[in-house]
Amino acid sequence: MSKPIPQIQKYMTTTPHSISTDQSLETAQKMMKDLGVRHLPVLKAGILKGMISDRDLKMAASIKGVDAKVTTVDEIATEDAVQVSPQAKLDEVSRMMADKRIGSVLVVDNHKLVGIFTTTDALFAMDELLHSRLA
Repeated sequence: MSKPIPQIQKYMTTTPHSISTDQSLETAQKMMKDLGVRHLPVLKAGILKGMISDRDLKMAASIKGVDAKVTTVDEIATEDAVQVSPQAKLDEVSRMMADKRIGSVLVVDNHKLVGIFTTTDALFAMDELLHSRLA
């Protein structure tokens, strides 16, 4: 008999660091560096508006005329960031991330950000599952 596939909530990062839409790209870069993260959910007055990644910041920096001290996160954030429920199955979310070639998904419950699931979280999940189910 096989065990059920775990839900994403077991492996997601709860209470992820986030940034406000009115913050500068420079602030986002510093936050990511200081926190050691590559993705930040973007909030406006506590409401989820999207996500910004280190790749977004690097791309914006390469555009002539973009000043990281003046340009706001809102101007380059991905508004249609992929969102999943905490009850989503680990295999489905991992497959979707691989198919879309994305490094993270936002975990949302009742229109509220409750976590983030990244490729790092996926690797921790794989490590745990390999050691617990195949040992």
